Amino acid sequence: MKVYSDNIKTFDAKLLKLSKALKRLSFLRLAIFIAAIVILIYLVSIKLFTPLFIILPVLMIAFGVVITHYNKIAYQRKHTSFLKKINESEIQRTHCNLEEFDSGDRFIDKNHPYTSDLDIFEEHSIFQLVNRTTTESGMILLSKWLSEPASNNEIQDRQQAIKALTEKLEWRQDLQALGMHFENKKSDYYKLLEWVEAPVVLLKNRLKYKVVSIILPVLFLSSAYFFYANLDSINLLIYLSFMITILIINFIILKKIKNLAEGIAETSSKNLSTLKGYQALIKKIENESFKSKKLNDLQSQLSDGKHSAHDEIKRLSSLLEFSQQRPIKKMPIGGNPYYPILNSFLLLDIHMIIGTEEWKIKNKAFLKQWAEVVSEFEVINSLAGFCYSNPTFTFPEITDKNNYVHFEAFGHPLINGDKRVCNDFHSEEHGDVVMITGSNMAGKSTFLRAVGVNIVLALAGAPCCAKNGQVSKLQLFSSMRTEDNLKKGISSFYAELSRIEKMLKLIESNDNVYFLLDEMFKGTNSEDRHRGGFSFINQISKEKTSGIIATHDIELAKLAGSKKLVTNYSFNSEIKDDIMTFSYTLDPSICNDFNASELMKQSGIQIIATVSDSEIDT
Repeated sequence: MKVYSDNIKTFDAKLLKLSKALKRLSFLRLAIFIAAIVILIYLVSIKLFTPLFIILPVLMIAFGVVITHYNKIAYQRKHTSFLKKINESEIQRTHCNLEEFDSGDRFIDKNHPYTSDLDIFEEHSIFQLVNRTTTESGMILLSKWLSEPASNNEIQDRQQAIKALTEKLEWRQDLQALGMHFENKKSDYYKLLEWVEAPVVLLKNRLKYKVVSIILPVLFLSSAYFFYANLDSINLLIYLSFMITILIINFIILKKIKNLAEGIAETSSKNLSTLKGYQALIKKIENESFKSKKLNDLQSQLSDGKHSAHDEIKRLSSLLEFSQQRPIKKMPIGGNPYYPILNSFLLLDIHMIIGTEEWKIKNKAFLKQWAEVVSEFEVINSLAGFCYSNPTFTFPEITDKNNYVHFEAFGHPLINGDKRVCNDFHSEEHGDVVMITGSNMAGKSTFLRAVGVNIVLALAGAPCCAKNGQVSKLQLFSSMRTEDNLKKGISSFYAELSRIEKMLKLIESNDNVYFLLDEMFKGTNSEDRHRGGFSFINQISKEKTSGIIATHDIELAKLAGSKKLVTNYSFNSEIKDDIMTFSYTLDPSICNDFNASELMKQSGIQIIATVSDSEIDT
C-alpha cells in the first residue's frame, strides 16, 4: 500500500536527521570531556584552584546535559527505526512474504480440532499474517482467539473495537513500536507474575523493621557527627564504640534479610525490562480516547480513579532500578560499589524489601489484570492492522442460524491477492454436507482451508477474505493432515480413524459442529474406502452437523448425491496441447476430468493406455 511506502520515506528522512544530530552530540560530548581535562591540568599546574572548582562543575553539568540529550535522540532514532520496520513488515504481509515473522509454532497442538490442518500456527501461517503483538502475553491471547470461537456478543464487540482502531494508523504503529523496545519472553512474563505473587516476609513485622530502619541510621549518623565534631574530646571513644555497636547490629539484621534482598536484586533486571515494556504500552493506552465501548471498558481497568496502572508500575520500576545498585553474589563486581558501605549504616536493604513487598500487597491482584488489558489491546491492534492492510476484506455478520456458512467472493488470505481466485459458498442447515470432487492440484484442499480459515477469522472477530459473509457460531473440526507416528506405532490410516472418532464424539455433545474432511480413508483399499465413506456420510447426514468432504472418489460422490446425502461441487482442470491449466473455480457438479495420469506422464512415467494381464510385460 502506498501509505506504507510513504511512511518509510518519511522515516528514512527522519533517521538521517537524527543520525546527524547524534554525530554532532558525540563530537560535543568529546569536546567537553577534552576541555575538562585540559582545563584541569592547566589550572592545577598554575595552582588556580578557585576557578577550577567553578569551571569543572559547570563542564560536568554541561556534559550531563549533552549525555541526557544524546540518550533522548538515540531513543528517538531507535523508535523511528522500529516504525520504519513496522511499515516494511506491512508491505511484506500484503505480498504474503511471511518468512521473517514469528510462526507461533510453540502454540501448535496436533490434537486441536483444526489449527494444525488450517495453517494457523507454523511457517506461512495465519498467525504470521495477523500478529503484530510485542508482548508474549499478547501472543498467547492472540493464539487463544484463533483457537477458540468467541460468543456472538463478544464477536460483535471485537468487530466494533477493531473498526475503531483501524482508522488510528499512527497510534497503532506507535503502540507496536513502543513494545518493540523491550524484549519480552513467555518465561519473563510468568516469572514476573510468580515473583509478584510470592509470599511477603518482612511485612509481617513491618512496624518493627521500619522503626529499626529509621532509628539505627539516625543514631549512627548522630554518633558520626559528634565523633567528628569532638575529635579532641575525651568522649571520642564513646562515640566510636556506639558507632561500631550500631554497625554490628546492622550487620546482624542485614545478614538475616540478605537472601530476600539478593532475590530482588537478582530478578530485577528481567522483571524491570518486562515491566518497562508494559509501562510504556499502558501509558500510550491511558492517554488515548476511543470510539468503542470495549476499548473504553478495557481502558477503565487501568485506573481506579486515584492511581493509574502506569503510575503504580513506574513506582515498582523505580524500586527495582534502585535494587540494581546492590551487588549480588552471582555478580560481585556489578552494582554500585558504594552500596554496601551506605547499606551498612543506612539499612537500604530494608527499605528496598519493604517497598517492594508493600507494592505487592497493594497491586499483585491488579498486575495480571493490567497485563491482560495490554494483551487484549495488542490483539485488537493486530487485527486492526490486518484489517487496514486488507481494505477489500469484510466483517461477516454473525447469525443465530444453525450451522450457517455463507461467503461471497471469498478466498484464502495466505494466497497473494494477485494470484487469489475467489468463489462463492453457501451451507445453511444441519445435515447439509457438501462433497467436492476434482482432479489433482485443482484446489480442493485449498478451498477447504479457505472456508476453515475464514470461519476462524470470523469467530475471532476479525475481517474475512471475502466480499460478504454470514457465519453462525460453529465448532470447527478438520481431518486433513493425518500422519503416521513411528514412535507410537500409529499408521496414517489409524491416525485418520482416531480423528474421525474424535469428531463423532464431538458431534454427540455439540449441535454446531462444522467439519472439513480431505480424502477420507486414504490409507486403505478402494473397496473399503468406498464402503466406509458412504457409511460415514449416511451416518452424519442424520446428525445435527454439516461440513465439506473433498474426495477423488467419483463413484462415492455419485452414490451419495443420488441418495441426496450430499450436494456435489467440483474443481476441474483442462489439458490443451499437453499444457495443463486450472481455473480454481468451484463448479456445481461432479468432476468430469482427471489429470493424475497426465501428471505422472510429465514426471517421466511411461503410462500404459489400458492395463490387463496380457499387456503387462513381466
